Amino acid sequence: MQSKAVNVAIIIAAQILALALWFSGTAAGPGMAREAPTVTASFQAMLTGAVQAGFVLGTLICAILSLPDRFDPRRLFAASAIIGALANATILFLPPGESAMLVARLITGMCLAGVYPVGMKLAIGWADRGDAGLLVGLLVAGLTLGSASPHLVNSFGAIPWRVALATASGGAVFAAVLITLVQLGPRHGRAARFRPGAALELCRRRGLRLVTTGYLGHMWELYAMWAWVGAYLQASFAAWRGGEAAPAPFLTFLIIAAGAIGSVAAGFLADRFGRVPVTVTAMLISGTCCLLAGVAFGLHPAWTVLLCLVWGVAVVADSAQFSASAAELSEPALVGTVLTMQTCLGFALTIVTIQLMPFLVAWLGWGGSFAVLAAGPLLGAWAMLRLGPQAGVTPARS
Repeated sequence: MQSKAVNVAIIIAAQILALALWFSGTAAGPGMAREAPTVTASFQAMLTGAVQAGFVLGTLICAILSLPDRFDPRRLFAASAIIGALANATILFLPPGESAMLVARLITGMCLAGVYPVGMKLAIGWADRGDAGLLVGLLVAGLTLGSASPHLVNSFGAIPWRVALATASGGAVFAAVLITLVQLGPRHGRAARFRPGAALELCRRRGLRLVTTGYLGHMWELYAMWAWVGAYLQASFAAWRGGEAAPAPFLTFLIIAAGAIGSVAAGFLADRFGRVPVTVTAMLISGTCCLLAGVAFGLHPAWTVLLCLVWGVAVVADSAQFSASAAELSEPALVGTVLTMQTCLGFALTIVTIQLMPFLVAWLGWGGSFAVLAAGPLLGAWAMLRLGPQAGVTPARS
Protein backbone atom coordinates (compact mmCIF):
# COMPACT_ATOMS: atom_id res chain seq x y z
CA MET A 1 0.00 0.00 0.00
CA GLN A 2 1.28 3.47 -0.91
CA SER A 3 1.95 5.88 1.92
CA LYS A 4 -0.31 8.81 2.69
CA ALA A 5 2.36 11.26 1.50
CA VAL A 6 2.67 9.54 -1.88
CA ASN A 7 -1.10 9.47 -2.44
CA VAL A 8 -1.55 13.11 -1.47
CA ALA A 9 1.40 14.15 -3.69
CA ILE A 10 -0.17 12.34 -6.65
CA ILE A 11 -3.53 14.00 -6.03
CA ILE A 12 -1.93 17.46 -5.89
CA ALA A 13 0.13 16.84 -9.04
CA ALA A 14 -2.87 15.50 -10.95
CA GLN A 15 -5.04 18.43 -9.92
CA ILE A 16 -2.46 21.03 -10.93
CA LEU A 17 -1.96 19.33 -14.32
CA ALA A 18 -5.69 19.05 -14.99
CA LEU A 19 -6.44 22.62 -13.91
CA ALA A 20 -3.94 23.84 -16.52
CA LEU A 21 -6.96 23.53 -18.85
CA TRP A 22 -8.54 26.45 -16.98
CA PHE A 23 -5.55 28.77 -17.18
CA SER A 24 -4.45 27.90 -20.72
CA GLY A 25 -7.06 30.17 -22.29
CA THR A 26 -5.73 33.21 -20.44
CA ALA A 27 -2.16 32.33 -21.42
CA ALA A 28 -3.13 31.73 -25.06
CA GLY A 29 -5.19 34.90 -25.49
CA PRO A 30 -2.38 37.37 -26.31
CA GLY A 31 -0.90 34.97 -28.86
CA MET A 32 -4.28 34.61 -30.56
CA ALA A 33 -4.69 38.38 -30.66
CA ARG A 34 -1.31 38.76 -32.32
CA GLU A 35 -2.30 36.29 -35.03
CA ALA A 36 -5.88 37.42 -35.66
CA PRO A 37 -7.36 40.92 -35.22
CA THR A 38 -10.77 39.32 -34.57
CA VAL A 39 -9.48 38.22 -31.17
CA THR A 40 -10.20 41.41 -29.26
CA ALA A 41 -9.78 42.02 -25.55
CA SER A 42 -13.51 41.40 -25.25
CA PHE A 43 -13.19 38.00 -26.94
CA GLN A 44 -10.30 37.06 -24.66
CA ALA A 45 -12.44 37.96 -21.66
CA MET A 46 -15.24 35.79 -23.03
CA LEU A 47 -12.83 32.85 -23.40
CA THR A 48 -12.03 33.14 -19.71
CA GLY A 49 -15.63 33.76 -18.73
CA ALA A 50 -16.86 30.74 -20.69
CA VAL A 51 -14.70 28.41 -18.60
CA GLN A 52 -15.97 29.94 -15.40
CA ALA A 53 -19.61 29.73 -16.53
CA GLY A 54 -19.08 26.12 -17.59
CA PHE A 55 -17.53 25.32 -14.22
CA VAL A 56 -20.53 26.75 -12.37
CA LEU A 57 -22.93 24.78 -14.57
CA GLY A 58 -20.88 21.62 -14.19
CA THR A 59 -20.63 21.87 -10.41
CA LEU A 60 -24.38 22.47 -10.19
CA ILE A 61 -25.09 19.31 -12.21
CA CYS A 62 -22.57 17.27 -10.22
CA ALA A 63 -24.03 18.47 -6.92
CA ILE A 64 -27.66 17.84 -7.89
CA LEU A 65 -26.82 14.31 -9.05
CA SER A 66 -24.33 13.74 -6.17
CA LEU A 67 -21.83 12.38 -8.70
CA PRO A 68 -18.72 12.75 -6.47
CA ASP A 69 -20.36 10.62 -3.76
CA ARG A 70 -22.11 8.02 -5.92
CA PHE A 71 -19.19 7.02 -8.13
CA ASP A 72 -15.51 6.27 -7.68
CA PRO A 73 -14.01 9.80 -7.53
CA ARG A 74 -10.86 8.63 -9.32
CA ARG A 75 -12.87 7.54 -12.35
CA LEU A 76 -14.93 10.73 -12.29
CA PHE A 77 -11.73 12.80 -12.10
CA ALA A 78 -10.05 10.85 -14.93
CA ALA A 79 -13.08 10.97 -17.23
CA SER A 80 -13.55 14.70 -16.60
CA ALA A 81 -9.87 15.43 -17.29
CA ILE A 82 -9.86 13.47 -20.55
CA ILE A 83 -13.09 14.97 -21.90
CA GLY A 84 -11.90 18.43 -20.87
CA ALA A 85 -8.58 17.84 -22.65
CA LEU A 86 -10.41 16.83 -25.83
CA ALA A 87 -12.72 19.85 -25.68
CA ASN A 88 -9.74 22.15 -25.14
CA ALA A 89 -7.80 20.50 -27.97
CA THR A 90 -10.59 21.11 -30.50
CA ILE A 91 -9.69 24.81 -30.34
CA LEU A 92 -6.40 23.96 -32.06
CA PHE A 93 -8.34 23.19 -35.23
CA LEU A 94 -10.45 26.34 -35.20
CA PRO A 95 -9.49 29.73 -36.64
CA PRO A 96 -8.89 32.32 -33.89
CA GLY A 97 -11.99 34.27 -32.99
CA GLU A 98 -14.51 31.56 -33.93
CA SER A 99 -17.54 31.45 -31.64
CA ALA A 100 -17.10 27.66 -31.48
CA MET A 101 -14.06 28.36 -29.31
CA LEU A 102 -16.39 29.70 -26.63
CA VAL A 103 -18.45 26.52 -26.74
CA ALA A 104 -15.29 24.42 -26.39
CA ARG A 105 -14.17 26.48 -23.39
CA LEU A 106 -17.64 26.18 -21.84
CA ILE A 107 -17.44 22.38 -22.11
CA THR A 108 -13.92 22.48 -20.70
CA GLY A 109 -15.18 24.38 -17.68
CA MET A 110 -18.00 21.90 -17.14
CA CYS A 111 -15.48 19.07 -17.12
CA LEU A 112 -13.32 20.81 -14.53
CA ALA A 113 -16.25 20.46 -12.13
CA GLY A 114 -15.23 16.82 -11.96
CA VAL A 115 -11.65 17.77 -11.10
CA TYR A 116 -11.34 20.51 -8.48
CA PRO A 117 -14.01 19.54 -5.90
CA VAL A 118 -13.31 15.85 -6.51
CA GLY A 119 -9.61 16.40 -5.85
CA MET A 120 -10.52 17.99 -2.51
CA LYS A 121 -12.70 15.00 -1.63
CA LEU A 122 -9.85 12.60 -2.44
CA ALA A 123 -7.38 14.60 -0.33
CA ILE A 124 -9.76 14.84 2.63
CA GLY A 125 -10.14 11.06 2.48
CA TRP A 126 -6.50 10.89 3.56
CA ALA A 127 -6.79 13.52 6.28
CA ASP A 128 -6.42 12.83 9.95
CA ARG A 129 -8.34 15.17 12.24
CA GLY A 130 -5.15 17.12 12.62
CA ASP A 131 -4.23 17.89 9.01
CA ALA A 132 -7.34 18.35 6.85
CA GLY A 133 -6.71 22.09 6.60
CA LEU A 134 -3.12 21.61 5.48
CA LEU A 135 -4.01 19.01 2.84
CA VAL A 136 -6.72 21.17 1.27
CA GLY A 137 -4.43 24.18 1.68
CA LEU A 138 -1.83 22.46 -0.48
CA LEU A 139 -4.45 21.89 -3.19
CA VAL A 140 -5.56 25.53 -3.07
CA ALA A 141 -1.90 26.60 -3.20
CA GLY A 142 -1.60 24.70 -6.46
CA LEU A 143 -4.72 26.41 -7.80
CA THR A 144 -3.29 29.78 -6.75
CA LEU A 145 0.00 29.21 -8.56
CA GLY A 146 -1.94 28.09 -11.62
CA SER A 147 -4.07 31.24 -11.50
CA ALA A 148 -0.92 33.35 -11.35
CA SER A 149 0.94 31.48 -14.10
CA PRO A 150 -0.62 33.24 -17.15
CA HIS A 151 0.70 36.55 -15.84
CA LEU A 152 4.19 35.06 -15.58
CA VAL A 153 3.95 33.64 -19.11
CA ASN A 154 2.69 36.93 -20.53
CA SER A 155 5.44 38.89 -18.77
CA PHE A 156 7.83 37.30 -21.29
CA GLY A 157 5.61 38.26 -24.23
CA ALA A 158 2.92 36.39 -26.12
CA ILE A 159 3.62 32.68 -26.60
CA PRO A 160 2.32 30.57 -29.51
CA TRP A 161 -1.28 30.00 -28.48
CA ARG A 162 -1.45 26.50 -29.91
CA VAL A 163 1.52 25.51 -27.76
CA ALA A 164 -0.25 26.76 -24.62
CA LEU A 165 -3.46 24.88 -25.38
CA ALA A 166 -1.78 21.67 -26.56
CA THR A 167 0.46 21.58 -23.49
CA ALA A 168 -2.53 22.02 -21.18
CA SER A 169 -4.49 19.26 -22.91
CA GLY A 170 -1.52 16.92 -22.72
CA GLY A 171 -1.10 17.70 -19.04
CA ALA A 172 -4.76 16.92 -18.37
CA VAL A 173 -4.47 13.52 -20.06
CA PHE A 174 -1.41 12.77 -17.93
CA ALA A 175 -3.40 13.86 -14.87
CA ALA A 176 -6.08 11.30 -15.77
CA VAL A 177 -3.42 8.59 -15.80
CA LEU A 178 -1.90 9.77 -12.51
CA ILE A 179 -5.19 9.83 -10.62
CA THR A 180 -5.76 6.14 -11.34
CA LEU A 181 -2.67 5.43 -9.23
CA VAL A 182 -4.26 7.00 -6.14
CA GLN A 183 -5.67 4.80 -3.41
CA LEU A 184 -8.73 5.88 -1.44
CA GLY A 185 -7.91 7.12 2.05
CA PRO A 186 -9.23 5.67 5.31
CA ARG A 187 -11.65 8.59 5.79
CA HIS A 188 -13.19 8.15 2.35
CA GLY A 189 -16.95 7.58 2.77
CA ARG A 190 -18.75 4.68 1.15
CA ALA A 191 -20.53 5.29 -2.14
CA ALA A 192 -23.89 6.89 -1.45
CA ARG A 193 -27.23 6.19 -3.05
CA PHE A 194 -28.88 8.97 -5.00
CA ARG A 195 -30.77 11.20 -2.58
CA PRO A 196 -32.92 13.91 -4.18
CA GLY A 197 -32.14 17.20 -2.51
CA ALA A 198 -28.77 16.11 -1.12
CA ALA A 199 -27.24 19.26 -2.62
CA LEU A 200 -29.41 21.28 -0.22
CA GLU A 201 -27.51 19.84 2.75
CA LEU A 202 -25.73 23.23 2.87
CA CYS A 203 -29.03 24.85 3.84
CA ARG A 204 -30.21 22.30 6.38
CA ARG A 205 -27.39 22.47 8.90
CA ARG A 206 -26.61 25.67 10.77
CA GLY A 207 -22.87 25.02 10.75
CA LEU A 208 -22.79 24.46 7.00
CA ARG A 209 -24.91 27.56 6.40
CA LEU A 210 -22.49 29.73 8.34
CA VAL A 211 -19.39 28.19 6.75
CA THR A 212 -20.89 28.71 3.29
CA THR A 213 -21.77 32.32 4.14
CA GLY A 214 -18.15 32.82 5.16
CA TYR A 215 -17.00 31.21 1.92
CA LEU A 216 -19.26 33.42 -0.19
CA GLY A 217 -17.93 36.52 1.56
CA HIS A 218 -14.41 35.32 0.77
CA MET A 219 -15.26 34.63 -2.89
CA TRP A 220 -16.95 38.04 -3.28
CA GLU A 221 -13.49 39.54 -2.89
CA LEU A 222 -11.01 36.91 -4.12
CA TYR A 223 -11.47 36.58 -7.86
CA ALA A 224 -12.32 40.24 -8.39
CA MET A 225 -9.05 41.12 -6.66
CA TRP A 226 -7.12 38.59 -8.76
CA ALA A 227 -8.76 39.81 -11.97
CA TRP A 228 -8.24 43.52 -11.37
CA VAL A 229 -5.11 43.95 -9.24
CA GLY A 230 -2.95 44.16 -12.39
CA ALA A 231 -5.04 47.00 -13.82
CA TYR A 232 -5.00 48.71 -10.41
CA LEU A 233 -1.19 48.59 -10.33
CA GLN A 234 -0.93 49.99 -13.86
CA ALA A 235 -3.23 52.89 -13.02
CA SER A 236 -1.48 53.54 -9.69
CA PHE A 237 1.98 53.59 -11.28
CA ALA A 238 0.70 55.95 -13.96
CA ALA A 239 -0.77 58.28 -11.33
CA TRP A 240 2.56 58.33 -9.48
CA ARG A 241 4.57 59.02 -12.62
CA GLY A 242 2.01 61.32 -14.15
CA GLY A 243 2.27 59.40 -17.40
CA GLU A 244 0.66 56.53 -19.25
CA ALA A 245 -0.18 53.23 -17.59
CA ALA A 246 2.40 50.50 -18.12
CA PRO A 247 1.56 46.79 -17.80
CA ALA A 248 2.85 45.03 -14.71
CA PRO A 249 2.33 41.32 -15.45
CA PHE A 250 5.31 40.06 -13.43
CA LEU A 251 4.28 41.97 -10.32
CA THR A 252 0.74 40.69 -10.79
CA PHE A 253 2.13 37.15 -10.90
CA LEU A 254 4.08 37.69 -7.66
CA ILE A 255 1.08 39.14 -5.84
CA ILE A 256 -1.29 36.32 -6.82
CA ALA A 257 1.35 33.60 -6.36
CA ALA A 258 2.10 34.89 -2.85
CA GLY A 259 -1.28 33.50 -1.91
CA ALA A 260 0.16 29.98 -2.13
CA ILE A 261 2.27 30.77 0.94
CA GLY A 262 -0.79 32.07 2.76
CA SER A 263 -2.84 29.01 1.85
CA VAL A 264 -0.28 26.52 3.19
CA ALA A 265 0.51 28.58 6.30
CA ALA A 266 -3.17 29.05 7.12
CA GLY A 267 -3.77 25.32 6.75
CA PHE A 268 -0.94 24.55 9.17
CA LEU A 269 -2.18 27.11 11.70
CA ALA A 270 -5.87 26.18 11.38
CA ASP A 271 -5.15 22.54 12.15
CA ARG A 272 -3.51 23.64 15.40
CA PHE A 273 -5.45 26.68 16.58
CA GLY A 274 -8.83 26.24 14.89
CA ARG A 275 -10.37 27.25 11.58
CA VAL A 276 -12.48 30.06 13.01
CA PRO A 277 -9.64 32.28 14.33
CA VAL A 278 -7.52 31.67 11.23
CA THR A 279 -10.27 32.44 8.71
CA VAL A 280 -11.44 35.48 10.66
CA THR A 281 -7.89 36.85 10.91
CA ALA A 282 -7.25 36.32 7.20
CA MET A 283 -10.51 38.02 6.21
CA LEU A 284 -9.94 40.98 8.51
CA ILE A 285 -6.47 41.47 7.00
CA SER A 286 -7.69 41.20 3.41
CA GLY A 287 -10.69 43.42 4.14
CA THR A 288 -8.36 46.04 5.62
CA CYS A 289 -6.21 45.84 2.49
CA CYS A 290 -9.35 46.47 0.41
CA LEU A 291 -9.96 49.66 2.36
CA LEU A 292 -6.31 50.76 2.18
CA ALA A 293 -6.10 50.24 -1.60
CA GLY A 294 -7.54 53.68 -2.18
CA VAL A 295 -5.02 55.27 0.20
CA ALA A 296 -2.11 53.47 -1.51
CA PHE A 297 -3.25 54.43 -5.01
CA GLY A 298 -0.74 56.78 -6.62
CA LEU A 299 1.85 56.45 -3.85
CA HIS A 300 5.43 55.38 -4.50
CA PRO A 301 5.20 51.94 -6.19
CA ALA A 302 7.10 50.29 -3.33
CA TRP A 303 4.27 51.08 -0.89
CA THR A 304 1.54 50.05 -3.31
CA VAL A 305 3.26 46.77 -4.16
CA LEU A 306 3.92 46.01 -0.48
CA LEU A 307 0.24 46.45 0.33
CA CYS A 308 -0.75 44.24 -2.61
CA LEU A 309 1.70 41.52 -1.56
CA VAL A 310 0.19 41.40 1.93
CA TRP A 311 -3.24 41.40 0.32
CA GLY A 312 -2.22 38.59 -2.03
CA VAL A 313 -1.16 36.41 0.89
CA ALA A 314 -4.27 37.10 2.98
CA VAL A 315 -6.96 37.08 0.30
CA VAL A 316 -6.70 33.34 -0.41
CA ALA A 317 -5.28 32.14 2.92
CA ASP A 318 -8.72 31.26 4.28
CA SER A 319 -10.05 29.57 1.13
CA ALA A 320 -9.10 25.98 1.92
CA GLN A 321 -10.38 26.26 5.48
CA PHE A 322 -13.96 26.80 4.34
CA SER A 323 -13.74 23.57 2.35
CA ALA A 324 -12.11 21.70 5.23
CA SER A 325 -14.76 23.00 7.65
CA ALA A 326 -17.59 22.02 5.30
CA ALA A 327 -16.15 18.53 4.92
CA GLU A 328 -15.83 18.10 8.69
CA LEU A 329 -19.40 19.29 9.29
CA SER A 330 -20.94 17.10 6.56
CA GLU A 331 -22.17 13.54 6.59
CA PRO A 332 -19.23 11.38 5.41
CA ALA A 333 -21.38 10.03 2.56
CA LEU A 334 -22.13 13.55 1.27
CA VAL A 335 -18.74 15.26 1.51
CA GLY A 336 -18.27 15.39 -2.26
CA THR A 337 -21.76 16.78 -2.86
CA VAL A 338 -21.39 19.45 -0.18
CA LEU A 339 -17.97 20.57 -1.42
CA THR A 340 -19.20 20.68 -5.02
CA MET A 341 -22.30 22.71 -4.16
CA GLN A 342 -20.31 25.12 -2.02
CA THR A 343 -17.82 25.59 -4.86
CA CYS A 344 -20.68 26.14 -7.33
CA LEU A 345 -22.18 28.95 -5.27
CA GLY A 346 -18.82 30.61 -4.71
CA PHE A 347 -17.75 30.63 -8.34
CA ALA A 348 -21.18 31.81 -9.47
CA LEU A 349 -20.73 34.82 -7.20
CA THR A 350 -17.29 35.57 -8.64
CA ILE A 351 -18.81 36.05 -12.09
CA VAL A 352 -20.91 38.87 -10.65
CA THR A 353 -18.07 40.69 -8.89
CA ILE A 354 -15.60 40.38 -11.77
CA GLN A 355 -18.14 41.90 -14.18
CA LEU A 356 -19.20 44.52 -11.64
CA MET A 357 -15.71 45.91 -11.06
CA PRO A 358 -15.31 48.06 -14.21
CA PHE A 359 -18.59 49.83 -13.46
CA LEU A 360 -17.56 50.39 -9.84
CA VAL A 361 -14.15 51.75 -10.92
CA ALA A 362 -15.81 54.16 -13.36
CA TRP A 363 -18.29 55.29 -10.71
CA LEU A 364 -16.30 55.23 -7.47
CA GLY A 365 -12.64 55.05 -8.55
CA TRP A 366 -10.21 52.37 -7.43
CA GLY A 367 -10.50 53.15 -3.74
CA GLY A 368 -14.29 53.07 -3.71
CA SER A 369 -14.54 49.93 -5.83
CA PHE A 370 -12.17 47.94 -3.63
CA ALA A 371 -14.00 49.26 -0.55
CA VAL A 372 -17.14 47.60 -1.92
CA LEU A 373 -15.20 44.32 -2.09
CA ALA A 374 -14.35 44.71 1.61
CA ALA A 375 -17.99 43.97 2.43
CA GLY A 376 -17.37 40.33 1.50
CA PRO A 377 -14.62 39.45 3.99
CA LEU A 378 -16.33 41.48 6.71
CA LEU A 379 -19.54 39.47 6.22
CA GLY A 380 -17.50 36.27 6.08
CA ALA A 381 -15.71 37.09 9.33
CA TRP A 382 -19.05 37.76 11.04
CA ALA A 383 -20.42 34.40 9.85
CA MET A 384 -17.39 32.47 11.08
CA LEU A 385 -17.52 34.20 14.47
CA ARG A 386 -21.17 33.15 14.71
CA LEU A 387 -20.07 29.58 13.98
CA GLY A 388 -17.92 29.50 17.08
CA PRO A 389 -16.23 26.32 18.32
CA GLN A 390 -18.34 23.88 16.27
CA ALA A 391 -17.40 20.22 16.22
CA GLY A 392 -14.98 19.55 13.43
CA VAL A 393 -13.61 23.06 13.15
CA THR A 394 -11.67 23.20 16.38
CA PRO A 395 -8.03 22.18 16.56
CA ALA A 396 -7.46 18.45 16.79
CA ARG A 397 -4.31 18.77 18.82
CA SER A 398 -2.48 21.38 20.83
